[in-house]
Amino acid sequence: MELIKPGININFVGVRHKAILLSCIIILIGLVAMVFRGGLNMGVDFAGGTLIQVKFNKPVTPDNIRNALKGTIGTSVIQQVGATSDNEYMIRTDATEEQLQSLSAKVEGELTKAFGPGQTVRRVEMVGPKVGRDLRQKALYAIYYSLLLIAIYISGRFEFKWTSSLIMGGVLIAGIYLLEAIGLPALYLIGGALIVTLVLCWVLKLPYALGALLSLIHDIVITVGIFALVNKEFTLEILAALLTLAGYSLNDTIIVYDRIRENRSKDRKMKFEDIINNSINQTLSRTILTSSTVFFVLLCLFLLGGTVIHDFSFAMLIGIITGTYSSIYIASPILIFYEHLTRKKHPKSRAKSASAARAAK
Repeated sequence: MELIKPGININFVGVRHKAILLSCIIILIGLVAMVFRGGLNMGVDFAGGTLIQVKFNKPVTPDNIRNALKGTIGTSVIQQVGATSDNEYMIRTDATEEQLQSLSAKVEGELTKAFGPGQTVRRVEMVGPKVGRDLRQKALYAIYYSLLLIAIYISGRFEFKWTSSLIMGGVLIAGIYLLEAIGLPALYLIGGALIVTLVLCWVLKLPYALGALLSLIHDIVITVGIFALVNKEFTLEILAALLTLAGYSLNDTIIVYDRIRENRSKDRKMKFEDIINNSINQTLSRTILTSSTVFFVLLCLFLLGGTVIHDFSFAMLIGIITGTYSSIYIASPILIFYEHLTRKKHPKSRAKSASAARAAK
């Protein structure tokens, strides 16, 4: 099945500068939102504390709930979940399990006193501060290692440099464990390691790995930035969504990269920009079909799936859009920028090879 007829020639490459500018603006807005809000709105999984979900049998306000539970949980953040008619609220407090025993029964008792019978505590989640800190570190490691393994795979898959990529991966992993033993904070450690990985991809001449990595970072940063912008909680479910999106976006990028490599081997005389543009157009029908089917399924989950998977499906929806966009406008143009920069850096060697090729003919 083809939505787009063969032979279409949309000039994707021609607008690459505008597309990258748009991405930079969206990323900047997300980072500003993160700074303005003092970081991500970490869920109980990462921040530690207690999360209580309560369903009422009549309309109430957050202030009513806060006053009713003042003597039980103290300071709390209360927000409504689901539709207004559901009368369901999420209560978040810094108090931990050691401080609050039989919390569910206590909360239900206090709410019954204040609002009458029929109020139900649907769930109580408690995470200690140490566990939350460990989970934050492991989340950073999970994202970084997934990106590093992707870089190794792309290097071997498209550039046949398995040895270089495996050495790079081994050195980076050993370096991370060494710096972790010294006591360097995980955020700075992973951030620095990611920058070193990108630099090594450039030095070792791994443009496909560089393009794939930057497009994945682009997708993750935009998704996290939008979560900061709308102030949604960042939980383990969202981390799972980010890792899923990395795999999805990579799959889309590989399809385009594979066609670029195939077309380049067929015609070495064609301009590299034209090869990339033709490759994107040739895979466009497949990209639209795959992305649209996944998008509509996730949209149904987002609208009809309930509060449990609402944030997960929201993250996936953002990721599907950014992943499809980055495969066309980020991952592929990076190959062009790399080609231009290396051509400017070694013009004489390229001129010699070109003249040698003409002499051989």
